[in-house]
Formats: sequence, structure tokens, C-alpha cells
Amino acid sequence: MNHYTGIHHAAFATNDLTMTVRYWRDLLGLRLVYAYGRPGYRQYFFEIHGGSRVSFFEWPDVEKVTYKRHGEPVKGPFVFDHISIGVDGEEALWEMMARLDGAGFPVSDVIDHGVFYSIYSFDPNGIPVEFSCHVPGYDLNDHPVFQDTVLSDEDGLTLSDPRPGQWPDPIPIPLEERIIVPGEGKEFFP
Repeated sequence: MNHYTGIHHAAFATNDLTMTVRYWRDLLGLRLVYAYGRPGYRQYFFEIHGGSRVSFFEWPDVEKVTYKRHGEPVKGPFVFDHISIGVDGEEALWEMMARLDGAGFPVSDVIDHGVFYSIYSFDPNGIPVEFSCHVPGYDLNDHPVFQDTVLSDEDGLTLSDPRPGQWPDPIPIPLEERIIVPGEGKEFFP
């Protein structure tokens, strides 16, 4: 029972919304689809594809992070490593590399991961961004691959489909308890 439609949005923070818009909209070519704000609160959304977006809060006191190679282990509290944006083929990947390089952003060589090719870069806030395209003729969704030598099949972690019975069955929320409260931005829509 999969009701998911993709990543609705991944939310990040910036202290320079102008440069962020110039990068995500003007350099990468993502459409700005929703922007709202008032003194002390701004959030902008950029469409990646088909309802998947990245968004940015503008927080004047947030500091740009130090560059860290994508996937490089760290110590201490940590949550986010990188975001990967799919592109529609190898030619688009080479074009993205040229675009980033021409704008002065660091960009890696094209890396062959077997089932997809990737380049690695950073946005002006230091957010690690990967761009990936599928290798023609292979789709992980159709043919999942499990090569974790640490786990055994007994652990059940190398099964592709969800395993029922691992969590309690949900108790439906009664209609009279289904309350929706207004949030940021609600005032812009009927």
C-alpha cells in the first residue's frame, strides 16, 4: 500500500536568498513555483520535476557550511549528507557539468556507479548537490540489488518489499478528531 508520490520538498536554509534564487533558478534552471515572506520569515520553493521540490528558508544568522565530500563519514551529531537530483540522461549530465564549471562552482568528474552516473558539486550555501542519470538499460526499481556483506538474509533488511507485522496496525483517526490548522502561507490561497 504505497501512497507516496515522490519527495514533496526538501527544506534547507540560506542567509542569501538572492544568490540562492540565482543558483537554483537561473543556473540550474529549476522553476521558482512558490515564494512567500514577510519581515523575519521567507520561504521559496523550486520545482525539480513532477511535484518534487527543494525549498529554502532565509535565516539571516545561518552560516554557510564547510565543504565536505559527499558520503565522507563525520563524527558527532549529523543528519544530512547530500541531495541527488536526477537528470534525463548522460548528455544532460555533461551539460550540467559545463554549466556548473562555467559559473565557477566546483564539480567532480563523472563517476560511474554501475547503475547510474553522477557528478558532485555544492550550491552557494555549501549544500552538497549530486546530479545523477541512469545507465541505459538498467533500472533499480525493476531489478533491486543487495550487496551488503554485513547483513544476512535472516535480518530481513535486504528484502525489497515492506514486511507486514513489524509495527502495530494503525488506528484510524476518527472524523471528529481530524483537525487541520492554518500554517505559514495559508493566507495566500483560498
